[in-house]
Parts: sequence; C-alpha cells; structure tokens
Amino acid sequence: MLKTFADLLIYHWLGLAPGTMLGEALNFFVYDSIKIFLMLTIIIFGVSILRSYFPAERTKKILSHKRELYGNIVAALLGIVTPFCSCSAVPVFIGFIESGVPLGITFSFLISSPMVNEVALVMLWGLLGWKVAVIYILSGVTIAIIAGYLIGKGNLEHLVEEYVYQMKVGETEIVEQTFGDRLCYARDYTKEILKKVWLYVIIAIGIGGFIHGYAPEDFLVQYAGKDNIWAVPMAVLIGVPLYSNAAGVIPIVTALIQKGMSLGTALAFMMAVTALSFPEMIILRNVLKPKLIAIFIMIMAVAIIFTGYLFNFII
Repeated sequence: MLKTFADLLIYHWLGLAPGTMLGEALNFFVYDSIKIFLMLTIIIFGVSILRSYFPAERTKKILSHKRELYGNIVAALLGIVTPFCSCSAVPVFIGFIESGVPLGITFSFLISSPMVNEVALVMLWGLLGWKVAVIYILSGVTIAIIAGYLIGKGNLEHLVEEYVYQMKVGETEIVEQTFGDRLCYARDYTKEILKKVWLYVIIAIGIGGFIHGYAPEDFLVQYAGKDNIWAVPMAVLIGVPLYSNAAGVIPIVTALIQKGMSLGTALAFMMAVTALSFPEMIILRNVLKPKLIAIFIMIMAVAIIFTGYLFNFII
C-alpha cells in the first residue's frame, strides 16, 4: 500500500516518468520516509515498554559481579534495550564501575548499546528486510561479547583513570511502575526519540534517495564490491572519523547497497560509525587511559573487519 501511494504521488500526481533519475530518487524518498516513521513509532513504543523494566540502577545490579563470559552475554543483550549514546559514556562507565560491574562486562554493554538499538533494528528491517536486521544484531552482539571478554581477560583495570574508582555516585531507588505508567513512559519516550531523530532520518533518506537515483551503477561495484579485498578496511577507516547514530547512517548505507556495495562492507562501515567513532573515543578519554583506548580500538577494528569479510564471503 505504501509503495502504491509513493508510485501514485511521484509518477501520476507529479507526472515524473518511472526509471528517470529524479523520479527514482523521489520515489525512494517518499516510500522509505513513510515506512521508516511508521515502523519507528510502532517498534520504539513496544521496545520502550520492555525498556521500562530495566532502569539504570536495575541494569547495574543485574550486571554486578557477574562471571566472565556469562556476564558479557547478559551485558550485550541488555545493551540492546537500554538507552545509551556516546554523550552518556562517562557517567554510565563511572556508575557501572562504582557498582562493582567488572571492566570487561562494562565494555560489552558500552559497545552493544550504541551499536545495536531499536532504531537500527527498525531502519534495517524496513529498508533491507528482517534477515539483514537479524544479521546486524547478531554480529553486533557477538562483537560486544568477544571484545568485552578479551578486555576483561587482560586485567586492564589499571588503565582506567584512578578517580573513577574513588568516585561514589550513589544509588537511586528503583520505583516500581504500573503497566499504565509504562504505557505513558513508552508514549513519552517514543515522542522524545522521534523529535531527536526525525531530521536526521529525513536528511539521511534524502541523501540515500540521491544516491539511489543518481549514483552510477558500476562505481560502487568496482570500488566497494566484494571482489575488492581492500573495501572492508577502507570502509572502517572512513567510518571512524564520522559520528552518527543509526538514523543518520542506515538510509545512506541502504542506498549504497542497492547500488552495489557489498553487505559485509556496509555492515563494517555502520559498525565503525556507531561504535568506533573518533568523537566517542574523545569522550571515553575522560575515564580511560590512552593505552586502554588503543587496545579497545584495535580489538574492535579487527572484529569489525573480520565480520565484514565473513559476510562478504558467505552472502
């Protein structure tokens, strides 16, 4: 029905011919904008109800003193439904360490939360289908588990700034909510997220529409297709200096995939932007010493590049 409406608007009401660059670009923009905002509203509302059961204090208590690997798995899964962005990295990190959450488990959470979230799920599902969305989530969670486990095994607590262990952030009482309270929270949180991301979504889909309509078909196949062995590491290097959330990067990557970028290369680029960006490293420098940041970047880069090559090979 949405596709029919987009075709009717662009090809009949506006009179643009199917197959033309402008017509294809505008059709992409209208169809994907409506579909993404509908999916965002429905799925964020549902995830928000689930999220209301995991406030920060409860999440910290769940993760406190968990055993290695098991704790990394739990932390990575909780990261999917727990609000976190790079701007809140420092207080989240301090709160977890102060509450007794082991360093490696803390990293599993910090990696998973910005990389794999409900916005990424909605947009990947809507633009590329549920199989790609599941692949992205599984690969992101796996990277968060492995990276956190390796950091935990390294006994690197001495590479955290000393003041982190000296701070006492205190605890907030966990307030039990009725289901009606949770519905109100989900409504308000959905509105808040949509207000924050709507402009990024529109701009990103606009760029994606331009790429969809105007980018040459053979350009990305040549330089970013699976036959180019350097495409994955180059995509990661390009993604690291950038900073964007899923709303800003996924529509653009979707258009690039449709124009010939291989799926593994696209996944690697998205992961680098959302979980390994240079601005996030600057923020984390407030609580981590340079050596630990370098170790973190190395582990993440290797894991992301490996994931990119793996999916280019199997898909």
